[in-house]
Amino acid sequence: MELETTSKTSMDRHALRPTAAIPATENTVWADASPLLEAACTELQDGELIHGDNFNLFAAMSALEATWHKGHSLAQTVFSCIYLLRPERTTSHPILDSFFRVIRATCKAVVSVVSEARTHEEEDLFTMAYGLPLIANGDEKCLSLLNAVEENISRQLRACKSPSSKRKLLEADIEPLQSNLDAEEGYCKSLLCRIRFRKHFFHVVTSMRRPQGRGMELARKHIAACISELESISETAVFLASKACDDGILERTTASGRQPIGFDSTVNSRTSAPTPPRSIELLSWKKAIEYFEKLLRDLDFICSYSLDPSLEVLMRFVVQFQKAKPDLVARAHLQVLLVQDGKLYGRDSTLAMIARAAGLPEAAKNYDVIKNEYIVQLGQLVINMLRILCTNAAWQRRKLGKILQDWRVIYVQLEVAFTNEYREVSNTSNDESLSVRIFKQVLVWVEEQTYWIAHRFLILGFELDLYSPGEYCMVYWYLYVILIRLAEKTHLKMSTIDEAAKRKGKKRKDSPKNLARESRIPPAVLFLQCQICIAEGLTLLLAALGNELMILQSPSPFNSEYERFTQHFELLQKACIPDHNSYPSFKESISYANFSTIVMYNYFKDAQKIAKEIKSSFSSDPERLDEVRRLEQVAEHNSIALNVICRVGAVDRSLKVSFEFIHHPCFATAVVKRH
Repeated sequence: MELETTSKTSMDRHALRPTAAIPATENTVWADASPLLEAACTELQDGELIHGDNFNLFAAMSALEATWHKGHSLAQTVFSCIYLLRPERTTSHPILDSFFRVIRATCKAVVSVVSEARTHEEEDLFTMAYGLPLIANGDEKCLSLLNAVEENISRQLRACKSPSSKRKLLEADIEPLQSNLDAEEGYCKSLLCRIRFRKHFFHVVTSMRRPQGRGMELARKHIAACISELESISETAVFLASKACDDGILERTTASGRQPIGFDSTVNSRTSAPTPPRSIELLSWKKAIEYFEKLLRDLDFICSYSLDPSLEVLMRFVVQFQKAKPDLVARAHLQVLLVQDGKLYGRDSTLAMIARAAGLPEAAKNYDVIKNEYIVQLGQLVINMLRILCTNAAWQRRKLGKILQDWRVIYVQLEVAFTNEYREVSNTSNDESLSVRIFKQVLVWVEEQTYWIAHRFLILGFELDLYSPGEYCMVYWYLYVILIRLAEKTHLKMSTIDEAAKRKGKKRKDSPKNLARESRIPPAVLFLQCQICIAEGLTLLLAALGNELMILQSPSPFNSEYERFTQHFELLQKACIPDHNSYPSFKESISYANFSTIVMYNYFKDAQKIAKEIKSSFSSDPERLDEVRRLEQVAEHNSIALNVICRVGAVDRSLKVSFEFIHHPCFATAVVKRH
């Protein structure tokens, strides 16, 4: 058997076919794949896959989860509970009836927020109910019914707590909830914490939907109550279990250690024709509690946000939020909070948002140029970007790569408008008009945002594990180039804003102290400079290892290095970000890398020095301070590794160098060992 390999990049175009079927041509090379397949059959364990170096599961498929919040249809999950299929059958049982009513109302609220955010497509969350009773008559009164049930059970519990509880129950003519009076107290507690959890959780999802973030503080109180009730639910396992249950059993069952009653994962594939036929695995109560704990922490993080009008602060908040890998429901709530009626938080217009972000003077808000058609289009791009940042990592990366071209186009259009405005003004006056300054500041800001998006695009590749070790050199090279442009534009933007502020205020005397302060590089730019040094250091270190054969690069049978470069950076290349950045320029920049030169100028030492210098600047920003400390660790360990390789590597070829993400999720640490 032989494997046909061509210059095409798509792996699905390579097929295992007999050589006799297709003759070799000038563009086709045949290689015997039998030894490769035999070796794979010997080494592979059950469930393992064979794939090329550039293959990644995230890029090839999306996983299927077992829970509705994570993607399955309502028909397969929530409505696998047969009690929900016939609402009229539970009306005679107040506890069951109120419980299922609040579940239906909660599902409706979740469907509403996910539909409004329009993010259900990213994970195929089915919002259709396939004719099932998502809404029943009287569900709008679910809270009043639940409160009544809670009051009755609370009264029952109080009657159980005294030593003479049995006599009190009989005297008060209170009917026990079950036959064993000795178990009545534990039974009431178990019911109460579940009912209260459902009540508070419903309040959470409804409070978070209040316009302009007005329900965030109230939602946090209900989130705290939900977490407290989840702890109580966990404690009921001892009471509910009929016998001692190990963790393995509880992970597969309800709290009682038994299989759930009234659930059938396949019932709707038989009763509802349009329902997808596949069945799902029901979550155990233990996994369900873990899921809700994670969801509530994510929602609490959203509610803790201060609704800062600064776009830069907001984007950092969203990126930080995404590090916790929140699920679809939490991300939908964040998006609906951020974008309401085409405005930020439903109150700040996109034009006001851009004016603040670009540092435009206050007078610009009422100026005609801010209403330029391209600036209006830019406002829509900002809204789209915020929505994209709220999606899952894989979806987010694809969308960010595509909107880069839109940002590039809008920049060109604004640049043309700026040139026309500048020409018109220069013909009538020698002074720079306000409209020209507005265009200039917006242009600088648009470029900065474009490179920020490109940077985010590359970083997400690490989070998704899209890069193989053999590709780290090209990735860090591209990241280095993007970071340089981002630092330049950030510095230029800050300088432009400072210049506008000085023009507006009174002229200060050019004292040596003021001049020194003005010439100092801002901490935000130094933070980027630290990353630039690490990225450049890693690029040269990896290139030198390859050039001096200390890391043997095994060629891929599926595609060339050029094809992998194109696969990873095609979207950036199409948007010309940055200009004149190509595979030949990458190869040229690393071709002369060797240890005799890079050890003379250790970029990791520079990064380490910068990190120490800017720590104090971020003392009031814990998240940024933690990032600086991680960068410092990467720089320190890589500096040591570089010295070891240069000192010992020339005489000891048994050294093995690998790269691991020990201290930072995106910047690798070199690990040097002997074979």
